[in-house]
Amino acid sequence: MPTAATPTVIVTGASSGVGLYATRALVARGWHVVMACRDLPRTRAAIAALDIPEAPVSPMLIDLGSQASVRAFVAAFLASGHRLDALVCNAAVYLPLLNEPARSPEGYEISVATNHFGHFLLSHLLLPKLRESGPNPRLIRLGTVTANTEEFGGKVPIPAPADLGDLEGLEAGFLAPVAMIDGKPFKPGKAYKDSKLCNMIMSREFHRRFHDQTGVIFNTVYPGCVADTALFRYAPKLFQTIFPWFQKTITKGYVSQTLAGERIAEVVADPAFARSGVHWSWGNRQQAGREAFAQPLSAKASNEARAARLWDLSAGFVGL
Repeated sequence: MPTAATPTVIVTGASSGVGLYATRALVARGWHVVMACRDLPRTRAAIAALDIPEAPVSPMLIDLGSQASVRAFVAAFLASGHRLDALVCNAAVYLPLLNEPARSPEGYEISVATNHFGHFLLSHLLLPKLRESGPNPRLIRLGTVTANTEEFGGKVPIPAPADLGDLEGLEAGFLAPVAMIDGKPFKPGKAYKDSKLCNMIMSREFHRRFHDQTGVIFNTVYPGCVADTALFRYAPKLFQTIFPWFQKTITKGYVSQTLAGERIAEVVADPAFARSGVHWSWGNRQQAGREAFAQPLSAKASNEARAARLWDLSAGFVGL
């Protein structure tokens, strides 16, 4: 068990990929990490495989696609007596081969239900606990270039750039047959991009609504293209082979899981990142020695009126 002075962070989706390597990096910095995951046996196996000490980590069950599971996780965490200095919303589902939308227990398209609604609810429920922490508690969301048309990766038209439209699908109730936020026909890859755009929009909206009154730092981060992470395990096998090669040799955007984890740990723990309302990035093309910088977000992510409406609709979908 951590001492009362040990900084504690919750990392969702910490059983693999960036979340797992961020856990290792944060443990090395002296943090206690609550690994919030769907599969606890897999999480414990990952801890052993990376030789992460068991004492500084606490695997806890959560399925972000189920609002009941999110609420149960928060209740269990609060009952544990842990302090909370940071929350890293890292978990994501990406199911690009679906022909028909998979749905959450509440009936919502699963990418949006997990990546957006689940983290939106979790953030709200844990915000009071974050406020009790020491100076500069942090709530960090993982962003992506594919949801930011200010960057080249956000302009790629396959299957389509992220675009929430006028939130027509949410306005219509977001239940079958509706599966897309903009109300248009289902595209699984775009559903993922849209959910990540929601993450980036909501981080800015949390900042506008709560930073001044709470002192909590709300940021998003893109650590680089981790092209061989388990996020892509449901992508076509040929894509899983070609995509890492393409990022390493053509775009030069590839970063290892180890480096991505270190970058997430920096954004969580280092004083240099104690600025709220920022999307931190190391760029599309990796350059040796380059420092992180504040990457502008697209007009789609910066429209305050649309952000406020997305907030209100999302709050209704998660029962707030």
